[in-house]
Amino acid sequence: MLNALWLSFFLIAAATGLGRWLVGGDATAFAAMVEALFGMAKLSVEIMVLLFGTLTLWLGFLRIAEVAGLVGALARLLGPLFARLMPEVPRGHPALGLITMNFAANALGLDNAATPIGLKAMRELQTLNPRPDEASNAQILFLVLNTGALTLLPVSIFMYRAQQGAADPTLVFLPILIATAISALVALLTVAVVQRLRLWDPVVLAWLLPMAAALGAFMLLLASLSAAALAALSSLLGNLVLFGVIVLFLGVGALRRVPVYDSFVEGAKEGFEVAKNLLPYLVAMLCAIGVLRASGALDAALDGIRWLVGHTGWDTRFVDALPTGLVKPFSGSAARALLIETMQSQGVDSFAARTAAVIQGSTETTFYVLAVYFGAVGIRRARHAVGCALFADLVGLVTAIGVSYWFFG
Repeated sequence: MLNALWLSFFLIAAATGLGRWLVGGDATAFAAMVEALFGMAKLSVEIMVLLFGTLTLWLGFLRIAEVAGLVGALARLLGPLFARLMPEVPRGHPALGLITMNFAANALGLDNAATPIGLKAMRELQTLNPRPDEASNAQILFLVLNTGALTLLPVSIFMYRAQQGAADPTLVFLPILIATAISALVALLTVAVVQRLRLWDPVVLAWLLPMAAALGAFMLLLASLSAAALAALSSLLGNLVLFGVIVLFLGVGALRRVPVYDSFVEGAKEGFEVAKNLLPYLVAMLCAIGVLRASGALDAALDGIRWLVGHTGWDTRFVDALPTGLVKPFSGSAARALLIETMQSQGVDSFAARTAAVIQGSTETTFYVLAVYFGAVGIRRARHAVGCALFADLVGLVTAIGVSYWFFG
């Protein structure tokens, strides 16, 4: 699947470039694509520099947590739930604790922490994979839930809006929360249908129903706060949880007489090894995405959507926000750039800019996650991971547009 997808990016870009040259007389298309090719190769290295430091740091702390027994304890706690969702993963396996920590980091908007934890979880799941080049059911469920990542505190979106002078940077919080919750639920249900998981099992319901109730209560609590209080809580909670996790790891490690420094260095070395193996996969995927964007294929798709929507008589205001949604599955950095461009060109508090912010917070960089997570363990056959993840992305995109009309009219 990834082979065909990667090749299609270049073929579509080539066909679009030829069309611009032969039909439109634009001879600059191929120069733009070549420039994008080398530009994305450079960007891949810049991303890797950041990933080297982040992976080294967090896998060092994770090693302390593993030696101290925290990861194993978390895995035992969640054993009954994951025995139903991931029946091929033994109870108490360290991957289960890492998966839980990854989801928690994503929910709190701690992307820098979530990625290295997720990579570590994928490597642990790979130790159970009987076919190393093909994604297992557990790996697919984990990856698809990552692409439908539930985000409770989209702090980065608030920051972008504040930088652009929004009157109320947190105005998009509840729309994002609703859209991302639905996207995450659809991701779980889609994989459950394909893999025939029994979500009606009493143990699964005993976990999912209280979580849904807690989420609803949390939404009601946040809805009662003022914009200033909500922004302050978002920033405080995110940073407090992040540093609190580090202190917890170190504290428990010290109490159990773990050599914390030596353990950190041991885990950091592993992070370095993981990071250096990611560069070829990042270069491959990001260069293909860059060529596709430079060819004008995405702009052509947007014009086609605008024409189609206009002829159906629907409101076309959301179309100006679609570039963020169309690019987000491919590149998080490109989506962020398009979000900021929409804020600048349309106005930060315009309907299009608010909708783009909700889209940015409710969907994930699916192909980036695929390339990084599967690339880190050498998986080449993604099976149904791409289809399930893209369906969850589509539902998240449609929901984001719908709730934007609901909240912003």
